Amino acid sequence: MISDIIFIIQIIVTIAFCIIFSIFDIMKGFIPDKLNYSLLFFGILSNLILTILTNNLKFIFFSIISWSITFAITTLMWKLEIWGGGDVKLFASIASVIPFGINISFLNISPTLSFYPFSFTVMINSILVSFPVLMIFLIYLISKNGFFSKNKSLIYNFLNYKNLKFILDSNFNKHILIKDLNEGMMINNYYFNNEIICNLIDSAGDSNLEFFKSNRDGYDYYFKTITGGGITKNDMYLLKIMNAQEIISDEISIKLSYPFVPAILGGLILAIFYGDLSMLILKNIIFVI
Repeated sequence: MISDIIFIIQIIVTIAFCIIFSIFDIMKGFIPDKLNYSLLFFGILSNLILTILTNNLKFIFFSIISWSITFAITTLMWKLEIWGGGDVKLFASIASVIPFGINISFLNISPTLSFYPFSFTVMINSILVSFPVLMIFLIYLISKNGFFSKNKSLIYNFLNYKNLKFILDSNFNKHILIKDLNEGMMINNYYFNNEIICNLIDSAGDSNLEFFKSNRDGYDYYFKTITGGGITKNDMYLLKIMNAQEIISDEISIKLSYPFVPAILGGLILAIFYGDLSMLILKNIIFVI
């Protein structure tokens, strides 16, 4: 009975943290590390308490194992630019709090469980939830930018691959002043010829910028952010210093960040009350067949 109460506390605390994270992601565009570490600490501590009370090592053992596996997988996703570093830490923190599926005796909750860790269920649910949210976000940007009023020829031919890519690139990228850069922003290709920029990027510590040889006429190099985590504080200060010294121009192109944490919150709630959406879909398909 006491373990069920702790499970309930874990669920409430995790949802509460995700609500706070969602507000930060929407308003600020990043997740504070201190809050992420606080959720991780709560996860390890609460599962340690469960281990002591039940005299069962599985709680703390699977909390640590689930955190480790989730962190490793999501870090790979971060390297592949699928999502940001804050999302990596959030998934891992959720894994430390709720390593198993939800199973509480006095609540009428029977979510569909999967064979992989609970955090992976949250991950899959979040991706499925994000599609309609992403479409709404894209429609909002297209409307806000008046895109089709400027490109009327695309209205009836937007399903063409090149046109669709043009629509996405046009609406998910924008130019801003260097002085307005913030940590976590994704820098698009910035073309240049000055080798001093290469040396400065090479010598920068804790950097998420990298330069490459350019195939574009008139330019020898370009730099950009190399992971979904966006620029670090060091990168931000470096770019602002280079701009102040007139080594780079006043404007730079960035990718608009999509607030993914609200989708994680939705994926978490669905995972708690309904379970794994992919398993539910699979069961329904098999049932229909």
